[in-house]
Amino acid sequence: MDMTENRRSFDLIDSVVFIGLLGVSALVGIYQYYASRKKVDAVGEYLVGGQKMSIFPISMSLIASYVSGIAMLGLPAEMYVYGTQLWCVVIADTFVSITMAIVYLPVFYGLRITSSYEYLELRFNRVVRLMGSVIFIIKMLLYIPLVIYVPALAFNQATGMDLYTIALLVCAVCIFYTTLGGLKAVVWTDTIQTVMMFGAVIAVAILGTARVGGVAEVWKRNDDTGRIEFFNMDPDPTIRHTFWTVVVGNYLNWLATCSVNQAMVQRCLAMPNLKKSNVAIMIMAVGIISIVSLCCYTGIVIFAAFYDCDPVTTKQIRKPDQLLPYFVMELSHTIPGLPGLFVSGVFSAALSTMSTGLNSMSGVIYEDMIKPCLRKPISNVGASRIMKATVVIIGAICVGLVFMVEKLSGLIQAGKSLSGITAGPLLGIFTLGMMFPMANSMGALVGGLISLNLVAWISFGTQAAISSGSVYFPVKPVSVEGCSELLKSTAGNLTMIVETAVREQPFFLYRMSYLWYTWVGFLTTILIGLLVSWFTGPSKYSRTDKRLFTPIIHGLLRSKNPQKANEAELARMTSDVSDTITQTSSKY
Repeated sequence: MDMTENRRSFDLIDSVVFIGLLGVSALVGIYQYYASRKKVDAVGEYLVGGQKMSIFPISMSLIASYVSGIAMLGLPAEMYVYGTQLWCVVIADTFVSITMAIVYLPVFYGLRITSSYEYLELRFNRVVRLMGSVIFIIKMLLYIPLVIYVPALAFNQATGMDLYTIALLVCAVCIFYTTLGGLKAVVWTDTIQTVMMFGAVIAVAILGTARVGGVAEVWKRNDDTGRIEFFNMDPDPTIRHTFWTVVVGNYLNWLATCSVNQAMVQRCLAMPNLKKSNVAIMIMAVGIISIVSLCCYTGIVIFAAFYDCDPVTTKQIRKPDQLLPYFVMELSHTIPGLPGLFVSGVFSAALSTMSTGLNSMSGVIYEDMIKPCLRKPISNVGASRIMKATVVIIGAICVGLVFMVEKLSGLIQAGKSLSGITAGPLLGIFTLGMMFPMANSMGALVGGLISLNLVAWISFGTQAAISSGSVYFPVKPVSVEGCSELLKSTAGNLTMIVETAVREQPFFLYRMSYLWYTWVGFLTTILIGLLVSWFTGPSKYSRTDKRLFTPIIHGLLRSKNPQKANEAELARMTSDVSDTITQTSSKY
C-alpha cells in the first residue's frame, strides 16, 4: 500500500495547535513566577513547590517525566523493526511502584530532605554525596540531548524545517518556563502536556486501525510476519530482548529511574505526606502502563499499514525512528490538525522530561555543590537567582550535546544504554546505605566508581560496535511488494548490501543485552561496596539515626544495633551499682 500520493504538509491549523502548546507552557511559567515571588521560602518553593502540591498534577508530572519523546517515537519503531517482546516491559511497572512505596520513599520522607543526595551525606559522608550528585548530572546530560533530538526529528519529518533550528526552539521555550516558574510551572505544564500526549497517541492509534481495517487485521498482519512475541523464555543474556531481559532487566532500570533519581524524588517530596505520595505513584504506574501500551500498539498498526511497502527499505525515510511522524503525515490528508496534535504530543513529552531534568539538576547543583562552599548564607532571592542561572547554563550545554545524538543507534536502545551507565551505580549506592548497616563510606565510594567505569566501558564499547556493524540484531521481515516500480528498484539495491555484509562476533560483554546494564552496575556496587567495607571496618552505625535505613530492616536493627546493646549493658551496670550501694548502706 503506497500512500505517498496522499501525503500533505504542515498547514495553518497544525501550526496554530503547535504554537498554542508552546504559548500555554510559557504562560504557566510566567503565572507561577508572579504567584511565588512573595513566598518566604523561595528555595523550597522553587524546588518542591512548598510541599503543598496535590495528587493529580504530581501524578501527571511523574507520567510525563517517564514517558519522553523517546518512548513515543522509539516504542513504535521498536515494535515495527524487532517485534513486540519489549511490550512486556509493562509487567515490571507494578513491582517498581510497590518497591518504591515500601523500600525507598519512607526514608526520604522520614528525613524531610530537598535533595535525594543529601541522604548520602547523612548516611556516609560528603564525598559520597558529591559523587552521587555528579553521577546524576552526568546521567541527565547524557539523556536530555536525546530528549531534545526526538521532537526535532518528528518536526523535521512533518515540516522539513532544519532539525537543529527546531532543537533550539524547544530548548528556548523549556528553559524560559522552567527558569521562571520552578517546580510548580514544571508540574502544571507537565499536566497539560500529559493530556496532549495521550490525545495524540490515541488519535493516531484509532485512525490508523480504521485505515488498516480493524484490530483483527492489524494483529493478523503482524502475526504472519512473526512480530507478535511475548514469551521468549531463552535465558541467553546476549539475546537483545527476551521475557527475562525485558521484565527482570528493565525492572531495575525503571526502579533506579523512579526511586532514587532526584527528578522523581523531588516530585514525591512536593506532596504533604507519604500516603498521598504513594497514591500518586500508583496513579503514575497505571498511566505509564497505558501510554506505553498505546505506543506499542501504534507500532504494530504502522507495520500493518506499511506491510507491503516498507518506507525504510525504500528510503522514503532515513531511520526507523521517523516511522511514526511519517505515518501521521500519510494519515492526515483527511484529518485537519492531526500533524499539529501529534507534533505537539511529542514536543509535550520532550518538554516535560527536559524541564524536569533542568529543575532537578539546578536543585542538586545548588544544594550539593554551591551551598556547602558558601562562607556566608545568602538570601532566598540570591539562591533563587543562582538556580535560575544554573538552568540557563545547563540548557545551553544540552543544546550543544544534541549534535552527538544522530550518531547513536535506535532511540530506545541508545536511551536505555546511556541511562544504564549511571542507573546501576546510583541505585547500588542508595541500596547499600539503606539496606546494609555494615556498609561504610569507603565501600560506597569505591563500589560506585568501579561500577560506573565498568558499565560506561560496556555501553560505549557496544555503541561503537553497533556503529561499525560488528554487532547486529536480527530484525523482523519487511516487504516492498506493494510499492511502485521506482521504489522497488531503490529497495533492491539496499537489500543486496545488507545481505552481503560480513560480521564478526565481538567481545561477549558488547553482545550482552543493554537491559542488563543496570543489573551489572547495581550488583557490582553492592558486592564491591560490602567487600571494601569488610576490609576497612564496618560502618559505626550505632552513631546514626534509624531513619537512615529502610523500614523493612528496622526489626533487624532493633535486635542487632550495638547502641541498644550498649544502653542495655549500661542500664544493667547502673542497676548493679545501685544494688551494691543499697546493700552497703543497709549494713550501716
